[in-house]
Amino acid sequence: MKVTIENIKGLNKDVKVLIDKETMNSHMDEKYEEIKSTVNLKGFRPGKVPKEVLKRQFGKAVFGEVLDKVLKDTSAKALEENKIKPAGQPKLDLKTYGEDKELEYVMSVTELPKVETKSLESIKFDEYSVKIDDSETDKRIKEIAKNQPSFKEASPETKAKEGDLVTLDYNATIDGKEFKGSEGKNTQLTLGKDLFLKGFDKQLIGAKKDDEKIVEATLPENFPEKELVNKKAKFVCKILNVKNPEDVKINDDFAKNLGAKDLNDLKTLISKQINDEYKNSLDQLAKNQILKEIEKIKIDEIPENLIEGEIKILSQGMSEDEAKKNKAKFTETAKTRIKTGLILNEFGEQNKIQVSEQEIQAEVQKQLRMMPGQEKMVMDFYQKNPSAVASLRGTVYEEKILNLIKEKAKPNKKEISKAEAEKILKEAHNHDHNHDTEAMDEKKETKKEAKPESDEKKKPSAKSSKSKPVAKKVSKK
Repeated sequence: MKVTIENIKGLNKDVKVLIDKETMNSHMDEKYEEIKSTVNLKGFRPGKVPKEVLKRQFGKAVFGEVLDKVLKDTSAKALEENKIKPAGQPKLDLKTYGEDKELEYVMSVTELPKVETKSLESIKFDEYSVKIDDSETDKRIKEIAKNQPSFKEASPETKAKEGDLVTLDYNATIDGKEFKGSEGKNTQLTLGKDLFLKGFDKQLIGAKKDDEKIVEATLPENFPEKELVNKKAKFVCKILNVKNPEDVKINDDFAKNLGAKDLNDLKTLISKQINDEYKNSLDQLAKNQILKEIEKIKIDEIPENLIEGEIKILSQGMSEDEAKKNKAKFTETAKTRIKTGLILNEFGEQNKIQVSEQEIQAEVQKQLRMMPGQEKMVMDFYQKNPSAVASLRGTVYEEKILNLIKEKAKPNKKEISKAEAEKILKEAHNHDHNHDTEAMDEKKETKKEAKPESDEKKKPSAKSSKSKPVAKKVSKK
């Protein structure tokens, strides 16, 4: 194979590839040998059909297959050997081809620009650690204790009041007849929470141990026996005991019930938990800072075909007039996104960053945990949408790149209080909200000007450049 690089104009160049006749013929011979054992022709034993007969019968089809394979293999090899990374699919122009001929073709390639990544190691960003005061930890532990009330048994003559825990057996009837689910044993109710049936708790206030109370309540809409929904039932309740709430003692035993070794260990765990809650959000701010710094890095030339493709994405759903009016703005946004993606990709390739299937599955599981009750819907979405999985892979890939940049870069380390962390996050949230609102208002105004007589109302979509991964695996082929 002979490769010549010609007509170099910026990122555009022609790659001329020549495969001599002998090599092409050897590929053809290999293919004929391959099909010989599978062909059944009348008058010939299997595997004994002469090549000339095969050529007459299957020549065009064989050449077509050989040509496709040679083009695929040699074009990839030519690009790789010359360290050319194409920005999009190269265009092939066949100059000479045919059976018993040499193969000559020209690839018109737009090359990805050379990207310098060394400066990424000198990027500066704020890396926060949140100092959690003991008072904050104690406050969180008290909140946990409040949500895990303890009860002590009251004296037999004590009347139940709101907040008490009542244990009871009951038998229920509708129009004097029992029904499925009409009996309950050792049922516990915290009076005032109204978690059993609406209005049920109130009717037990004033009851004492060993009392028998008759309670009337309407069966709810979600009652399993549909024919009994909204029917009034009479419950004969036998009060087994009444327990009064008591303050939970925050001690080693309390900590052990929560899975800690002792109270000091619980405080350490809670302090870390609070810190982590802020750390994740503050880490995202650091990554946004890094992306902003990356946007400042210069790239001399960005391939036009990539810019045009990104503009199409940005102008989806717009009329031709709208897209034309916003082209200048979209062009700048597209250049920024592509530039950031090229730099992140180059850094990812240089550091051999890969995304495994296990990491993709872990990300899916993470999303499932964030959407309880909708797990099946989320799984179905990813199973039916390969593009969504590809986007997810891009997100994980970009996350791994940014994490490595953080490791190599120069952080401005700051220890801040919880109150300072809340202030920083609030300011960042307000900034993003204002930015999105401005973008929405601008898009609304664009629509209004573009269609002054239209009553059509479409919900505007204003996504920042960070709303989808900009780093994607770049194919070398």
